[in-house]
Amino acid sequence: MFSSRSIRKDFLIQLLIASASLIIIFSSLLYFFIEKSIYEEKYKELLHYAQNISNNKELFSNTADSLPGLNIEIIHLEKASEDTSMYQTTKGEDTFITLIYPFNLDQRSYLKISKKISQTARILDKILNYIFTVNIIGFVLVIIYAVTLSKMLINPVNTLTKKLSNMNEHLIHPIKVESLPSEFEPLGETINHLISRIENFVKYQKELFIGTAHELKTPLAVIKLKNQVTLIKKRSAEEYIEALNVTNKTIDEMNIIVSNILNIGRQEGAQLEKPVEVDVIAFLKEKADNFKLLAENEHKSLSMNFEPSGFMAYLQLSLLNQIIQNFLQNALKFTGPNGGVVLQSSQDDFGLLIEVIDEGCGVDETQDLFAPFKRQGNKSGVGLGLFLAKSAADALGAKIEIKNRIDGIDGTVASLQLNSKLSCTLPRK
Repeated sequence: MFSSRSIRKDFLIQLLIASASLIIIFSSLLYFFIEKSIYEEKYKELLHYAQNISNNKELFSNTADSLPGLNIEIIHLEKASEDTSMYQTTKGEDTFITLIYPFNLDQRSYLKISKKISQTARILDKILNYIFTVNIIGFVLVIIYAVTLSKMLINPVNTLTKKLSNMNEHLIHPIKVESLPSEFEPLGETINHLISRIENFVKYQKELFIGTAHELKTPLAVIKLKNQVTLIKKRSAEEYIEALNVTNKTIDEMNIIVSNILNIGRQEGAQLEKPVEVDVIAFLKEKADNFKLLAENEHKSLSMNFEPSGFMAYLQLSLLNQIIQNFLQNALKFTGPNGGVVLQSSQDDFGLLIEVIDEGCGVDETQDLFAPFKRQGNKSGVGLGLFLAKSAADALGAKIEIKNRIDGIDGTVASLQLNSKLSCTLPRK
């Protein structure tokens, strides 16, 4: 009925063990309480008789004859003791309780009062049988309840499984989280996040294939047209050299496109790399130092402002490097001469916020800036940089955003939000 890895089976076993233990403990305590209460009443009754006889020794013979059901006699023990004891004996089908009570310690004599309690013993046996029967019925009800409860608990999982099994890459719909029990809402939200990523992946893959075909088709058409024109009539050596140079230039452009497409494959391989512990702030300082020389060579400035002083995270360093490098390359490319670029970081409730602020021409926020082959401004490029950065951010579980500046200066703010759940902050220096 259940597999060896079934959580439902484990739940049932644990519930049954806990319920059986509770029933046995409760029933045992109940029976022992009833038994002790009854025998304590019998003990008090015999003790009352013994005290009366001991206090009125001359009435011993009259008392012994006037109390039916009691067997009263005087016994002598070798050692004198002031303790009172009671014990139970069985003779055939009859049960007796006997009380030994000090009568005359000087003569080492004791009262031995016995009473037949066969009826009481039979009542206790019936009570024990009733408790045992009730336990069996209760355990059966617990089994039924446990099976019903476990089935009810996995119903939401079965519902999610059914919905997901009916989906494909063309018919993906988010799960209605509000229809799930509150305990399953985090799971539903996680699945919806995964569905969103799958939708984006499918969308971008389609755009990538279409864009790749379009980007490669244009230079191929140029090469073919140029060759056809060249072959119409004989031309001079210089004209043939010029045609070949144009062809080589077009081929170089195609190589750039192919190299960027190959970077997508390399990035997917980088996503499978084992995360390592990285001080993100130290990494940002190193990248900033490298790009600062490049900025100065282009008559631009790169300033830095890092908070906190250290931020440790477990992540794939190559993916983080790809994002930051793309941000800085775009910022320097679109920032004009004598302009400035800022690389900064700050900590918030979500984690570490990394921002690259430039003084470029800004972006069209109505467009999907992370789609493949999307170009902004009048600068050259294939249009795969932000697409690769977005894929790397998704693999890191981070958030990425490109927006225009709102401080009255033309330019953009490229931000990366690292999740602090997978990282920790170093103490400030």
